[in-house]
Amino acid sequence: MPRNSRYRAHTWRVQIDEATEVNPELVEAMNRLIPQLSRSNPPPSAEQLAELVASDASRLLLAVNDEGQIVGSLTLVLFRIPTGVRAWIEDVVVDAEARGLGVGEKLNRQALRLAAENGAVSVDLTSRPSREAANRLYKRLGFEERSTNVYRYDLSRAGSIPGSD
Repeated sequence: MPRNSRYRAHTWRVQIDEATEVNPELVEAMNRLIPQLSRSNPPPSAEQLAELVASDASRLLLAVNDEGQIVGSLTLVLFRIPTGVRAWIEDVVVDAEARGLGVGEKLNRQALRLAAENGAVSVDLTSRPSREAANRLYKRLGFEERSTNVYRYDLSRAGSIPGSD
């Protein structure tokens, strides 16, 4: 079966909703979507999703098709720092069967609207170079590649915090 044939069989419509509660459909959707995003991180539990949904700093956006199925998600993180309101887009994932149908674009456009409404003057995100379609989408939406270093400190390493002996 060709990719996205299940969704192309009917008129494609998707709406973007913000998660306001955790229900079995959301848990099932995250169990299906997160492995498509990351092999190294497990899907969030219902308790972790409840923390995410309840957080003032994050907005979990869901792409829901006309059959009520969650086919994509995006997390928008908003926080204040001394120089203003910052916005980050994280964990964007669209179900493999729904890719190429505009779902990622709709999720990102809604995130950009929410960031602007909340006073952010820019929105940042990172994307692996191997995610070629996603990178094309971000550029088409107006994101510009920044020349910067991204550093990560792995706190899961035993004794990993310097000077904490």
